[in-house]
Amino acid sequence: APSPAATPIAPAAPAAVPTAGAGPDTSGDPATPLRGAAGRIVANMEASLGVPTATSVRVVPAKLLEVNRTIVNNQLVRTTGGKVSFTHLIGFAIVKGLQAVPAMNAAFVADVDGKGTPGVVRHRHVGLGLAVDVEKAGGSRTLMVPCISEADTRDFRSFIGAYEELVRKIHTNKIAPDDFAGTTVTLTNPGTLGTVQSVPRLLPGQGVIVGVGALGVPAGFEASDPRVLADLGVGKTVTLTSTYDHRIIQGAESGLFLAHVAECLTGKHGFYDEVFQSLEIPYQPVRWEDDRDADDRSDGGHLRLLKQVHVQTLINMYRVRGHLIAHLDPLDAESPELHPELDPLHYGLTIWDLPRQFVADGLAGKDMATLDDILHTLRNAYCRTLGIEYMHIQDPEQKAWIQHHVEGVSDTTSTEEQRHILDRLNAAEVFERFLHSRYVGQKRFGLEGAESAIVLLDTILDEAVGAGLAEAVMGMAHRGRLNVLANIVGKSYGEIFEEFEGNLDPDSVQGSGDVKYHKGARGLFVGRSGQSIPLTMASNPSHLEAVDPVVVGMARARQDALGGERGSGPRLVDGPGAPFPVLPILLHGDAAFAGQGVVAETLNLSGLAGYRTGGTVHVVINNQLGFTTAPEAARTSVYPTDVAKMVQAPIFHVNGDDPEACARAARLAFGFRQAFHKDVVIDMVCYRRHGHNEGDDPSYTQPLMYALIEAKRSVRKLYTESLVRRGDITLEEAEQALDDFSARLQAALDETRAEAESVAGPP
Repeated sequence: APSPAATPIAPAAPAAVPTAGAGPDTSGDPATPLRGAAGRIVANMEASLGVPTATSVRVVPAKLLEVNRTIVNNQLVRTTGGKVSFTHLIGFAIVKGLQAVPAMNAAFVADVDGKGTPGVVRHRHVGLGLAVDVEKAGGSRTLMVPCISEADTRDFRSFIGAYEELVRKIHTNKIAPDDFAGTTVTLTNPGTLGTVQSVPRLLPGQGVIVGVGALGVPAGFEASDPRVLADLGVGKTVTLTSTYDHRIIQGAESGLFLAHVAECLTGKHGFYDEVFQSLEIPYQPVRWEDDRDADDRSDGGHLRLLKQVHVQTLINMYRVRGHLIAHLDPLDAESPELHPELDPLHYGLTIWDLPRQFVADGLAGKDMATLDDILHTLRNAYCRTLGIEYMHIQDPEQKAWIQHHVEGVSDTTSTEEQRHILDRLNAAEVFERFLHSRYVGQKRFGLEGAESAIVLLDTILDEAVGAGLAEAVMGMAHRGRLNVLANIVGKSYGEIFEEFEGNLDPDSVQGSGDVKYHKGARGLFVGRSGQSIPLTMASNPSHLEAVDPVVVGMARARQDALGGERGSGPRLVDGPGAPFPVLPILLHGDAAFAGQGVVAETLNLSGLAGYRTGGTVHVVINNQLGFTTAPEAARTSVYPTDVAKMVQAPIFHVNGDDPEACARAARLAFGFRQAFHKDVVIDMVCYRRHGHNEGDDPSYTQPLMYALIEAKRSVRKLYTESLVRRGDITLEEAEQALDDFSARLQAALDETRAEAESVAGPP
């Protein structure tokens, strides 16, 4: 946009020009011409001498900046990759300061009317110049200042994207002249070289240049014991300078500008809330609070003792309620809220207590730990994309088992497993897309939005193979049944396509095409080790949960029969040391699990001697919708799985958009079942991309939800992008795997159609 018209101002008093003194004797040293960029720097510095400047300085506490940046980067590492720097955040705060004090975003004009009348230009937008230091071959350095155009119109994600793109262009030597145009304010960061404070030169055409010094503890404390600094409440600081054109900007305006920047960096004006929202960080930022530890010595240490009690309470509350702030909803339909009992501030614990030592009472095997480490351990265990309800269990051994397996335990996934997970997601998504495109309008009750269920089931059965179980029996309703039959049970694509093609068993009732999501099947699941386990999918009519007692009964009968086959005759499987060699798995819908009484009845029988099977693994595919009914209109309980608490079953809530977390939940659930021979529940929170079946439009009854779903990319795409960003696979490898699988499905369809034509004979 063209600059606004310059406003005349009163002429400034001429500045005194100092007389140059005698320079050093250089007669014996050869001179090197300064050309190109170096020559341009000389010209710029000479021009800067004509700008009368003043400088404001403000030291800003950086504790909150550090803590919230850590939260952001921990989340980015787990999800999309990337990293936010201190300069990103400070630069964005500077833009906010320029918006709050627009007088800083101005430029002096020497002659506005051709008569020598000075003036000022008030810029409509902020063009933020970034002073980037570049080291050349041979060790020489130069400074380049590209511009983030219209920085005031960008959210934080867009801001750092533009920032990093300019830096990338400079380091790859792809910077263009247009990338330097439009600068109104410059940001320079000598702190990257350790400089605490600088007074940079201001070039004509700009009103201010902001310098960012090194971030560190105040001088004199550098060698202090970190524990002493924590006790004293000494945190890091950063020095900001505002060097401005004093002809058009007054000192008070510069001071107000730096004050607003400091307020942003200490959490005011909703600064961190905006950052978190822009980056889709599913947590609330930490807030600034004054330290409340100063009277510790004067009151006999009672305050520190009280804090220790509160830390113990906080540890327990995270075990009890940590799941309430876990990132479980892939749609992110509601803004994250911090439950009061999980907020350290609720107990008088502030950011200044984070580096202080407290008794950890064995948390992650530690007797003592900083509050920062304690919270990090608890949040990683219970508040990421996997939340666990288990403190309703009365047996201390069972609770200790879960704590031992999640608190302080690394959740890193090997490259081999990542590729296997991606392969399973490819299989799940391509199968649905293929049916959706080839059999338009036919009902199939697709799994779109819940493809991680295939990863979850694959992991459970792979664990069963590794444990040497003899057999598995499954039951489920319609949604995703065809996908499970193909990718888990091993039913051939040709058989499934034959049913869609109309090549049905003539003895079936009326030849109904509906039979394909009712029929059961038997197959052989092959684990990643190459070993296998027989697997039976029970047939199921339309009454959803009616299959539950059938599957549990089949598993019990098979276990009794296996005992008989070993020569000991029929036996009950619930005696001491019983191996429980048959694994029952039940897949449920969220509304059916909460709403149908047969679920509660089946759960209540699970521990009785005449019905025990050694534990059923329940998987709830939580679409957050029952046909057309939202959860708040369908049940009173918080979760659809709350009914399982009556039998003290642990419940693993997991975000369906995180397939690695789904695999981890599956391993934990199976491990608990094997250890204690009890039912266990996995609540996979996901969504349903299409309607109840593919023939209805769900946006009529749930317009807000389906607006979010419409904008969602599939879990396969999200996971692929995450792996590519982390460098685990290349994009070409991911797409090649998908193309290969799609080609296999097409070959199966072609074979099915060719067989149908041969049976029908020539017309």
